[in-house]
Amino acid sequence: MKGIQLKEYVTGPDDLKTITLPSPSPKPDEYLIAIHASATNFFDLLQIRGKYQHQPAFPWIAGSEFSGVVLKAPTSLPSGRTPKYKAGDKVFGASQGGYATEIACTEERLRPMPEGWSFFDAAGLFVTAPTSYAGLVVRAGIKKGDWVLIHAAAGGVGLAAVQIAKAYGATVVATAGTQHKMDVARSFGADFAIDYRKSDWPEQVKKLTPKGRGVDIVYDPVGLIAQSMKCTAWNGRLLVIGFAAGEIEKMATNRILLKNVSVVGLHWGMYATNEPEMVDKVWDGIFDLMKSGKYKGTCFTDQEFVGLESVPAALKALGGRESWGKVVVKVPQEGQSKI
Repeated sequence: MKGIQLKEYVTGPDDLKTITLPSPSPKPDEYLIAIHASATNFFDLLQIRGKYQHQPAFPWIAGSEFSGVVLKAPTSLPSGRTPKYKAGDKVFGASQGGYATEIACTEERLRPMPEGWSFFDAAGLFVTAPTSYAGLVVRAGIKKGDWVLIHAAAGGVGLAAVQIAKAYGATVVATAGTQHKMDVARSFGADFAIDYRKSDWPEQVKKLTPKGRGVDIVYDPVGLIAQSMKCTAWNGRLLVIGFAAGEIEKMATNRILLKNVSVVGLHWGMYATNEPEMVDKVWDGIFDLMKSGKYKGTCFTDQEFVGLESVPAALKALGGRESWGKVVVKVPQEGQSKI
């Protein structure tokens, strides 16, 4: 197979090389999957430089999110369970080693390909969709009539959040850093779009809401909770999703008290450990939205990346902040050119 293997940390994406490697040897409880598309993530940029909290032992294959076709099902699952997928089934998921043409992966890291979806669109689902659904639905209790402020709304989790909020009957105010990204957020359903590079953006947001009362929910993957408090309504819910701006905020807790707001965290990756029963509920909700046509793929389409050799360019597009949505690389299998 082909893959991007690291034997030492690199300074950046340009140092990544695609090489020929032995096919994975799946353990008895693992699937062998032919990858047809791989999605990029910011943590990939950190991991290849040795800066991420989870660093595998060398040598390891970079990447995580993917979509593809099952080549071989497990031979032995715990408690004698029957494998959920069989050879030929289309799946998407995330596991260490996504920048390759094949991967070995356990069942809990996989989901079935949504009906009518392409490998390209499905490759970017596994991280973004449940993060946004769990944040808005499980943690913030979104309901019809809510006003929702979504920061970095043209990013992967942002576009997922826009669609989920609209599906639940909310009015969405999106923020983004360029006119193009604001236009993208609107194209996915945002009712309003505001440039958060302008210092008065909280005032602009507040003016949009009924009688200037502020928004009910703030979805923040950036690190703008303190500033967002200026445009939050009484009983507002502020969701801490991440810190893409690079700094972890400090905030005055008296403002939380005075506005009667809740500041709520979301660590989706730990649900499988701490609250596993919620994982299937979240995915069931997402699949319902997809079946009803209320959720579509969020892949970046301004450029096309084909083949593992294009992973460095895809990662640079992601890291350069010029892209939107999920930057996905198509991975043609041998003898196959269309994705």
